[in-house]
Amino acid sequence: MDMQQSTGRESEQPFDDVMPEVQESGLKAEQVKQRIEQGQRNTVHRSTSRSLGAIIRANVFTMFNAIILVAMVTVLITGSWRDAVFGFVIIINTGIGIITELRAKVTLDRLSILVASPVVVRRDGKNIAVGHGDIVMDDLLWVRLGEQVPADATIVHTWGLELDESMLTGESVTVRKHEGDTIFSGSTAVSGMALVAVTAVGNNSYAAKLTAEAKTYTKTVSDLSKGINTILKYMTFIVVPLCVLLVWSQMNAVGGWHEAVASGQWRNAIISAVAGVVGMIPEGLVLLTSLNFAIAAMRLARQNTLVQELESVETLARVDALNLDKTGTITDGGIEFIDMVMLGEQTSPLHHSEAMQALYDVSNEENPNATADAILQALEDQGVAAGKIRDRLPFSSARKWSAIQRESGELWYLGAPEVLLAAMDGNYAQVAQAVTSYAQQGNRVLMIAKASVDGVNGEGELSPTIASGAHPVALALCAERIRADAQSTLAWFREQGVRCRIISGDNPVTVGAIAAKVRLTGDREPISMDARHLPKDIEQLAEVLEGVDVLGRVLPEQKKAIVQALHSRGHVVAMTGDGVNDTLAIKEADLGVAMGNAAAATKAVAQVVLVDSKFSHLPDVVARGRQVMANMERVASLFLVKTVYSALISLASVLSASPFPYLPRHITYVGALTIGMPAFILALAPNTRRYVPGFLKRVLRFAVPYGVAVALSIMLCVWVLPGIMGWDLRNRQDLFVLNATCALVLLFLGILVLAQVARPLRSWRGLLVLGFALAGLVGLLTPAVATFFALQVPQGSMLMATLAALACSAGIFVLCNMGARSVERIISHSKQTRQR
Repeated sequence: MDMQQSTGRESEQPFDDVMPEVQESGLKAEQVKQRIEQGQRNTVHRSTSRSLGAIIRANVFTMFNAIILVAMVTVLITGSWRDAVFGFVIIINTGIGIITELRAKVTLDRLSILVASPVVVRRDGKNIAVGHGDIVMDDLLWVRLGEQVPADATIVHTWGLELDESMLTGESVTVRKHEGDTIFSGSTAVSGMALVAVTAVGNNSYAAKLTAEAKTYTKTVSDLSKGINTILKYMTFIVVPLCVLLVWSQMNAVGGWHEAVASGQWRNAIISAVAGVVGMIPEGLVLLTSLNFAIAAMRLARQNTLVQELESVETLARVDALNLDKTGTITDGGIEFIDMVMLGEQTSPLHHSEAMQALYDVSNEENPNATADAILQALEDQGVAAGKIRDRLPFSSARKWSAIQRESGELWYLGAPEVLLAAMDGNYAQVAQAVTSYAQQGNRVLMIAKASVDGVNGEGELSPTIASGAHPVALALCAERIRADAQSTLAWFREQGVRCRIISGDNPVTVGAIAAKVRLTGDREPISMDARHLPKDIEQLAEVLEGVDVLGRVLPEQKKAIVQALHSRGHVVAMTGDGVNDTLAIKEADLGVAMGNAAAATKAVAQVVLVDSKFSHLPDVVARGRQVMANMERVASLFLVKTVYSALISLASVLSASPFPYLPRHITYVGALTIGMPAFILALAPNTRRYVPGFLKRVLRFAVPYGVAVALSIMLCVWVLPGIMGWDLRNRQDLFVLNATCALVLLFLGILVLAQVARPLRSWRGLLVLGFALAGLVGLLTPAVATFFALQVPQGSMLMATLAALACSAGIFVLCNMGARSVERIISHSKQTRQR
């Protein structure tokens, strides 16, 4: 499908009356038809790496879903539907995954750098309007003021054409074009017009090539997700063989396959085996991670921050290298008038007022450019109003100056200092030195000059040459408008240990001066460098970057290489930007951040979009990422304890040929009260702890000792209680009592694990643990709940046995806790010794 829709036919409206006369007649109808047949039209074909079917298959057909589905179907076959409620997690988790990736696909499919608008071409000696997709190779195309160049071309004739190429190169200064120059698709005409010959169309154009590379689908993979996926990968290898062994051992536990089938005990054996399998898979952890990302994204949306890939919420919490584009990030793209500096001895209030009035009047053109408009607004705020003038010579980028003549005949000039000084008689070395000094401070410097003589030509019009006797009067200082929040935001990142660099297409001296103004490096002077001197080798580039804070004259490909170089040193990189020239680097970075006023292509490939273009929102994104990481570490610890003890209990049941201690519905009940619901609350709690690498190691250090404590306690109940109580585990009622007792012990230990995870308990967290402990007790005492989940209130001798089991379990739990802390101290001491 074409990204740009063709109009289908040429417009009948002629444009000959409004276009300059040229000799070239352009392509003939037959030539146009021939090029269309050869596929040389200006159409760009959509292509994303994953189709709708591929997205659905990737989310539905996973090992995780397969195991849960098989387990659920197996339980349903036995007729015990109450033990199959765990299967609903498949539908919820798969739905979240599909919706998230579909959002990414829709965004990528809409990606377009070029604005598909009608253009005027010259064919058969006539100027006609055609659709953007109807442009063909070798067409003669008119580029007019305000239009975006739709295809790469070479200039045939120009009438003062100036292009804004900032969306492609990042350089904010407009570029004057001449005959024979090459212009690229995606740039915009800001002055004049031109007739150009198309040299590249469709997928071969510069903008389309940038788009094609930017559109490649890459899913953000967080450190959190990597850890969880690693756990699931290893559990997959364990679950399948252990499941087979469990079924075999449970059949033997009820008298063998023949006896199990004859007596119907095979159903209990299958259900017990499924209980072991379901317990080993942290299905709620995957679901809760997705939900936590989604909720964090919604909270950020309230602060005008759009998260386009949910997993990117936590990525910025790990970023240690932040690359900032100057225009649109540090500055807002606008110009502001800073000051007017009088030159020489002309420092009296009268001279200052006279120069101020002249500055206003020269700038006050019919269509002032951005710099003149900024001057006018600033002077109007100071009470300056338009004065009387006799004549005006408007600003021209070719001359680089403009002029007015007053009724008295005196002339006032405003323009580039180097141009005006070159036309003046006299030695103005000190003025030139002052101009250089102000320019190095990041200012755009304009000179105000005066000539007392009459400067009209023979036709009574102002002369396009500077009059003799002109002399400098003052310098007008303008600068890019710096965002009010830039300095404080950069200070925050410095305090957090994040290395910020400014990477821009502008002059490195100018960018360095702006970096100094916003205190990019604090008290230290930022080190600037021209990107044209950067090495191409990635390793050499990485070495250079360690000592550079500001880079100017950076090309789009270099921005991408800079990100790659930082990656080679192990840095987690975030990249901000607003132009098409930033898309490749944003795509390459671990986290791409686009401003709300950015190009459509830039916003489409970024994971985070600051809708109102406020740089100050980035700390909010960091804080939300830290909350996700810190809280999900707690939650993962909670879930993995269940995985560890389920795997150990299953293995112990196989090796000892013992009946499995509890039913799947027991896991559902205990898991909901001690893991699922508490985890959801803990995941949303405030948390500003800075992220420290090593998520998976810390989680396993917590989960293993407590998982061992729970497994040992439960298996002791299975091995000891039947002998003490005289239970025959081949009898369904005795097995039911054992299962109910083990479920109570599991609930008790689950509350203890929850208390460890939720610490400190002297806050709402303590009430959380107490609340779920009471909820478990209330459920046990509620007949309907107890019946559904196969629970039983212990009485008589069973009560004594249960209390003894609980006391023994508490002791084992404490011993494992002490052992884990001792191991931690030994490891910590060993690390300190090695460091010394």
